[in-house]
Amino acid sequence: MQMNKLYIVGLGPGSIDSLTLGAINRIHSGKPHFLRTLKHPSVEYFDDNNILFKSFDDIYDTKDSFDEVYNTIVSELIKEVKKHGEINYYVPGNPMVAEKTVQLLIDNFDKEEIEIVSGISFVEPILELVNKDPVEGLKIVDGMDIKSSDVDINSHLIITQVYNKMVMSEVKLVLMEVYPDVYKVSLVHNAGISREQVIENIPLYEIDHSKNIGALTSLFIPKVEKGQYPIYDYNDITNIMKRLRGDGGCPWDREQDHLSIRAAILEEAYELVEALNENDSEHIAEELGDLLLQVVFHTQIALEEAEFNPILVTTSLANKLITRHPHVFFQKDVDNFKEVVYNWDEIKYQSRNISQLSEKLRNIPRLPALMKSYKVQEKAAQIGFDWEDINGSSNKIIEEHGEVLEAYSLYGKGDFDLEGEIGDLLFAVVNLSRFLEINPELALERTTEKFIQRLEIMEYKAKEMGILLKDMNLRQLDNLWDLAKEDE
Repeated sequence: MQMNKLYIVGLGPGSIDSLTLGAINRIHSGKPHFLRTLKHPSVEYFDDNNILFKSFDDIYDTKDSFDEVYNTIVSELIKEVKKHGEINYYVPGNPMVAEKTVQLLIDNFDKEEIEIVSGISFVEPILELVNKDPVEGLKIVDGMDIKSSDVDINSHLIITQVYNKMVMSEVKLVLMEVYPDVYKVSLVHNAGISREQVIENIPLYEIDHSKNIGALTSLFIPKVEKGQYPIYDYNDITNIMKRLRGDGGCPWDREQDHLSIRAAILEEAYELVEALNENDSEHIAEELGDLLLQVVFHTQIALEEAEFNPILVTTSLANKLITRHPHVFFQKDVDNFKEVVYNWDEIKYQSRNISQLSEKLRNIPRLPALMKSYKVQEKAAQIGFDWEDINGSSNKIIEEHGEVLEAYSLYGKGDFDLEGEIGDLLFAVVNLSRFLEINPELALERTTEKFIQRLEIMEYKAKEMGILLKDMNLRQLDNLWDLAKEDE
């Protein structure tokens, strides 16, 4: 029994001159011919030689999405192979470059049932027109599915499937998240068709204004030259850190190790919180960068010491995000965000072989005291060790306040623990804040900052009065405090 055979033939980028000998041999093979689209100049060769064929252009008009189009084409080709035994399927360019139907066909046929007849892809003529070498770095992206994370500023970028102004506009919006509006790019039309190819070198913001956009349009974006456009990504930052730590780098940076810079992580984290409280976007971006510096710094040190590499850091994070979100990646149902948090913790404990409540409490890191007590109380509440309502936590504050006063009254009279009683009172206040779903650390930071701002106003008003705060009595200070509150 003869084996079915599907020849997938590349028609090259455009003109008949770009047809390979292998493609011409298949065109004259006498076997049934199927073209993905008529919108290609080499179709003229079929007509000139009176060779019959069928195209799938009508499917594009009847389906709602490209996925439906491609799956329908593949289904039709599977039927035709079974019917005829051997057929030819023709696609623009090279079958292995930016051809979704080809990938689907490869998935649906045995290796022996498919033969690829290569053609020149659209990539080569585009690179010739823009005078770029792919060895400098090249990435090809589908314009119908582009995301800002697809962009690599340190490589040239070719974007396909930008066949009308609407698609081009969507692509422009994504690219402008990364590149400056005036970044010079190239629109390439009809690449490989010698008498029809056009290249437009224009700023990014104009790409959807072109009158030449069509089925054979691609967008070329050159890699960023740092001297012209100071744009940097994560890889750039790691390379800068590598240079700072390397021969001829910075003496201070080269001397650091994990322990010597550990305090900087806390400092940068608190500065980021301050920027978030200010709701200042530029300041937030700056402080996020400073915090990222600590990640890059420690990763570079680890790389030099053969402890781990950057891929382990990103892979560990990705695995954690995936495994701890089963409701997203593994279709596990959750009812609310609290269940999400609970699942996150339980998955974490399973990975660390932790089951007892005391182990969970000990697993809480050495956070600032308010934050740690908040988390400890959350864990205790999960097993039901909690007040039934807010009245219980409120009454506990009154009780602990009384014990503080009692301990203070015994000051200097022997056995008492004033520090412990103050701790109990603070713990009770944290419990109340937990009932109210208010982070006590942030609440206290906000109040402290408010206190500082009011003192600044008081100093200013005292200066207007020609007097220093330290020379005022308590009643005068209290009056100024009230005035400062009014000025907020």
